[in-house]
Amino acid sequence: MSDAHLSDDAFVNSIIGEGTRFKGEFDLNGLLRIDGDFSGVIRTRGKVLVGRNGRAECTMHAGTVVVGGVVKGEITSTEKVIVLSTGLVLGSVTTPRLIVEEGVILDGSCRISAPERTAADAGKSGAAGREPASAAAARR
Repeated sequence: MSDAHLSDDAFVNSIIGEGTRFKGEFDLNGLLRIDGDFSGVIRTRGKVLVGRNGRAECTMHAGTVVVGGVVKGEITSTEKVIVLSTGLVLGSVTTPRLIVEEGVILDGSCRISAPERTAADAGKSGAAGREPASAAAARR
């Protein structure tokens, strides 16, 4: 898997290496890379990278998910899911943005959801589209 999908501020602070098997729950900040076998639950606002040789049978809640290996289960992303040409997804994907390369096998359901908005974002967009009552009255 190339590092082209990583931003400059991304750092791998957790890794399940090739030949490693891990079963359990991951609650983390930052980036998790899976090059071995994982089963369980992953929760992060950061990124999850499943390498070409990685296999994950899990429920995944993350900001961004990049799949180059096999994911079986449920992926819920708040930003985007990228499935590389070597990727295989068996299960459900819920995300505001789905990027799938040619050659991918995706067997399951996909739901493209509206991006999560913070209260500050909602206030900005709500106020930007409306004209204050005083301005409307002044034009009359």
